[in-house]
Amino acid sequence: MINVTVLAENYVKDFRCRGEFGLAMYIETEDHKILFDTGASGLMFANAEQKGVNLSEADICVISHGHFDHTGGLPEFCRQNRKAKIYLHRDAFGATFGETKGKIDDYECGILWDPEVLEVCGDRVIRTDGPEWIGRDVVVSGTIPELPEFQPPERFYRLRTGADPGLAGELTPESAGEMSAGSAGKSRTGRDLIPDTMSHEQFLAIREPGKGIVLFSGCSHKGIIAAICRAKALFPGEPLYAVVAGMHLIGASCGMRQKIIDRLIEEEPQIVVPLHCTGLEAICMMKAQFGDRCRLTGTGGRLRF
Repeated sequence: MINVTVLAENYVKDFRCRGEFGLAMYIETEDHKILFDTGASGLMFANAEQKGVNLSEADICVISHGHFDHTGGLPEFCRQNRKAKIYLHRDAFGATFGETKGKIDDYECGILWDPEVLEVCGDRVIRTDGPEWIGRDVVVSGTIPELPEFQPPERFYRLRTGADPGLAGELTPESAGEMSAGSAGKSRTGRDLIPDTMSHEQFLAIREPGKGIVLFSGCSHKGIIAAICRAKALFPGEPLYAVVAGMHLIGASCGMRQKIIDRLIEEEPQIVVPLHCTGLEAICMMKAQFGDRCRLTGTGGRLRF
């Protein structure tokens, strides 16, 4: 049995809790208590108290990727929890910028605190790259291979600081101009922006005996279908039982949303829980097509698999 308490999410399920643009979930299995992402701030701690969740008991923390709305509560978690191993991708840190309506944002959306904060955790911090297994039935994916036919609908950029792992497509000052999607601009510090390949995106997958794979994804910036394909490769022969994920379809076209939903339907999950950045229109489409198999929740909500 897997029990999930949503500690931070855009919408609110339990009126005693407060929501925010971000994601944090407390996942309990027979063997582990896992904090998956930490929201945009420390709000999850007040919500945890309301729901009777003691975050100091977590033995694992998984950070899905290096964006502020999934990492804001991690510094305080490190201070309050003295035992949890923290699975954070090695490429998670870097000055990161998104785009809005074809223009690169002039504010950072990456991790907004200093990496030195993690020094208090010592060797509890595991810098992932490839899959990290936690027993036979739990895995943190590490970098998710791309699936060309399901390209994500948005782009992110990072400031070039030399040969950063996971960053590609170096752009020169000659190619820089207006800061718009599809072309990079120069930052105010004069350094070039280069595309972020989102190598730091990772998911958590749990094999539930007799049911199959339960997949947890923060934003699915590499694409939710790419995450599903990787999870099934890590657990060969296991069916996909549940998808609990932000799917970042908020900026996708209606046609792209339907293409992804069609593929989701082909995977035959018993439960789909769209969260956070999936977007209201995509959530409505999923509910209409999955029916009771699509479960809607928010901050303070509970799920059981």
